[in-house]
Amino acid sequence: MRKAKVYRNSHLAGELIQENAKSYVFRYSDSYFSNDSLPAISLTLPKTQQEYKSEFLFPFFFNMLSEGVNRKLQSRQLKIDEKDYFGLLLETAKYDTIGAITLKPDTE
Repeated sequence: MRKAKVYRNSHLAGELIQENAKSYVFRYSDSYFSNDSLPAISLTLPKTQQEYKSEFLFPFFFNMLSEGVNRKLQSRQLKIDEKDYFGLLLETAKYDTIGAITLKPDTE
């Protein structure tokens, strides 16, 4: 199992979990979910429910990954399988992303 903390503009928004190759969970943190002034992290993950489950990496997070040659280069440099989308996301979405969302590996 691998976990990442999801931040929106430096506010902890929730947690993304890869339970296994075909089981992903995104869960809003209690404080973020209950704060009506904070928006959902995406239109596809509205704050109408606190936990979402999927058999594949949620499209919102998948679309944060590079494509084509850039993904191949990142995979080689980081020594991560090109098809390990969660691993690539953990390594490439830490700091400088397009938009307000960043992810940090959760080592707890």
